Amino acid sequence: MAVRLQGASRVAQCAARRPAVAGLPRLASRSRPLAAPRRAAAVEVPIMEMSDAERAVMAKELGYTQIGREVPNSVTLTDIVKSMPQDVFQLNMFKAWGAVLTSIVAMSASLYLISVSPWYLLPFAWFIAGTAFTGFFVIGHDCGHRSFSENKLLEDIVGTLAFMPLAYPFEPWRIKHNQHHAQTNKLVEDTAWHPIMPSEIEKWTPTQKSLYQLFLGSPLKLFASVGHWWIWHFDLSKYTEKQRPRVLVSLAAVALFAFGALPALTYFTGFSGLAKYWLMPWLGYHFWMSTFTVVHHTAPHIPFKPAERWNAAQAQLSGTVDCEYPRWVEFLCHDISVHVPHHVSSKIPWYNLRKANESLKANWGEYMTRCTFNWRMMKNIFTELHVFDEKKCYKPFDADKPEALFEVQRKMLPNSS
Repeated sequence: MAVRLQGASRVAQCAARRPAVAGLPRLASRSRPLAAPRRAAAVEVPIMEMSDAERAVMAKELGYTQIGREVPNSVTLTDIVKSMPQDVFQLNMFKAWGAVLTSIVAMSASLYLISVSPWYLLPFAWFIAGTAFTGFFVIGHDCGHRSFSENKLLEDIVGTLAFMPLAYPFEPWRIKHNQHHAQTNKLVEDTAWHPIMPSEIEKWTPTQKSLYQLFLGSPLKLFASVGHWWIWHFDLSKYTEKQRPRVLVSLAAVALFAFGALPALTYFTGFSGLAKYWLMPWLGYHFWMSTFTVVHHTAPHIPFKPAERWNAAQAQLSGTVDCEYPRWVEFLCHDISVHVPHHVSSKIPWYNLRKANESLKANWGEYMTRCTFNWRMMKNIFTELHVFDEKKCYKPFDADKPEALFEVQRKMLPNSS
């Protein structure tokens, strides 16, 4: 899941160089200390050329607990998969259906909380409800990856039903999400938080430029998955003739919810009830979808590469960020934030992700990027990581001339790690 501009032209070349923080000087001597940069916009020194100490300094400056080495070209994704214990791939129906029950109870409890909360506590109740709603996405997510049950028809049914309260069409999402897994961090092909191509910016009108900068260059980015939901999943032209019958079934399920359940909710509670009990929790769900995915796949030292230089092991292990969130969030969201093992193999069910992650850290930990959610990392994502740059991986929207929207954020947004 992620935001991707449409119509991006294919690029013949892009950076093969690995990043380091913009502002970290190239050193004549490795023994000289690294000066802390004033603005951590992008990376310039290839990771392969940096010492452990230099990467540690870079990680601290950017809000990460570790920035790993580059996975050697000799390592394959199969090597990494085979290193994990085989029981992490085993399905457990008790745990799978336990997640369904957990999400139903959590959603019901959060809706009750909304119903009894005074107006000044509603934002808190909506935040809880949005987190609970995200659990339904994760259940459908496992169904889409065929890691919920050995019965594919059951997975299609459960996935469709789990996505219905989110007004999300299951089959279109499954198709495009699998493309993201197959092409992670590959230029043009990946559908997840692909950097904006300079050629696209040239086509923008002044109004389009302002809107893109506002929604992709500020904390509003944490709701940008709403755009992804709309752009990618309701356009039949994005799917083949063979795919369309199943896509139409999913669209019909969403229509049933949108023109059945939501009007019924409006009839009994009014438009204010529609906003109170569905729209605000739905936006809370999109907050988590945007936050999880942008942190997983957007970092100044992680490049998008052209097909001829793309490496699956590097993209899935080193190119996916392992980020920890408050435990209650991870519980309600069924550990979807434990994301690196999921990219190494999407066949691992959610309840085995932690064990798989421990295995990866034990065997491949030196190549992983890790963090705990913090505002220093997010501030850099909001203000600096926007446009594809063939040398630095990213450059900000205002790289050529400082703009008030970004300068104000650089001064005002918290920088705590």
